[in-house]
Amino acid sequence: MVDNKTIIDPVFGFIKVPRGLLLDIVKHPLMQRLTRIKQLGLASFVYPGAQHTRFQHSLGAFHLMSEAIVSLLQKGIFIFDSEAEAIQAAILMHDIGHGPFSHVLEDTLIHGIAHEDISLMMMEQINNEMNGALNLALKIFKDEYPKRFLHQLISSQLDMDRLDYLRRDSFFTGVTEGNIGSARIIKMLNVVDDQLVVEQKGIYSIENYLTSRRLMYWQVYLHKTAVASEKVLVNALLRAKQLAHEGKQLFAPPPLHYFLYNDVDRQWFMSHDEALRHYELLDDNDIWSAMKMWTTSDDKILSLLATDLITRRIFKVEIHDEPIGEEQKELLHQDIARKAGIDIADAHYLTSINTIEKDMYNIDDDHIAILYKDGTIKDIAEASEILNVSLLSKKIRKYYLCYHRF
Repeated sequence: MVDNKTIIDPVFGFIKVPRGLLLDIVKHPLMQRLTRIKQLGLASFVYPGAQHTRFQHSLGAFHLMSEAIVSLLQKGIFIFDSEAEAIQAAILMHDIGHGPFSHVLEDTLIHGIAHEDISLMMMEQINNEMNGALNLALKIFKDEYPKRFLHQLISSQLDMDRLDYLRRDSFFTGVTEGNIGSARIIKMLNVVDDQLVVEQKGIYSIENYLTSRRLMYWQVYLHKTAVASEKVLVNALLRAKQLAHEGKQLFAPPPLHYFLYNDVDRQWFMSHDEALRHYELLDDNDIWSAMKMWTTSDDKILSLLATDLITRRIFKVEIHDEPIGEEQKELLHQDIARKAGIDIADAHYLTSINTIEKDMYNIDDDHIAILYKDGTIKDIAEASEILNVSLLSKKIRKYYLCYHRF
């Protein structure tokens, strides 16, 4: 009998983590760091209930992975105990390299290296500490293991990561459209020719899942207020980085200070051991501490942006169907510079112009296959009666014009 540690989760109830390797991962300082990083960044500016963390999400994805393993085993899909433990370990750690506020650090304080790469570095670090106990988990995570369906459970268009975050984000934001039937989808999973498939009976659940995903993106993840809030934060960090580059001394907790005062790109990250050590100490609290202090900065732009964030006076947002023209940008910058009393060359810190696009389903990606009773397999785009290929793969494109309120 396996001895388990039971954790109570508001979304799934009791989550049982076996003592040993998996519980050691949960307790590891790098996993515990995720308790200090919110899953949805600044979306709580729109949905005050969105206070859940990446640690909670990781536990939820682990729980769904455990359920998927049981379901597949019941259908005669052979999964060794070592493989089961490995994919549970991999899904636990899949987000371990995330920085504060989701993707905010990427292309602001760090360039050319994604959180997925940093996740892998952290997983390899933990593996070294655990004397190679994660070798199999790493092979599956990197899609270097012969049973490819195991990797699909971790990373695909129907992985346990997505099944958890849609359900969890829906729960905490109160946006009920995202409340997918994760339990039914998992029950409908099967494997054919080393490919994850969904049995025909689950087609309506998949249709609902894809529709919910699109709704959640535009209602939560790409909500105009959430986007505008993030742009204030990004611009504040970019301004602080510029001031640091000019040699001005700014308050910042040591982990944040390191990335402000060093030009960290992929090569730097890979060749300086201390870069990863500082990154591992960086969480939401460091950013908020800096923002509070920067409200009193003698730099007008940094003070303005930090105050905007602390007082929730976020950028005004205009959403356009057509790209923002150069003339419109120039006029906006002139107006901002005049009202703020700053040089026009610095006006871009108080504005943000972005093109955002999202589709419901990428038919060129790792697609969702539907298994029929006669053994034939069709892509969901072909199998669905209500979602055709053009609708599923159509990219919705919006142009966001964000600027400081006066």
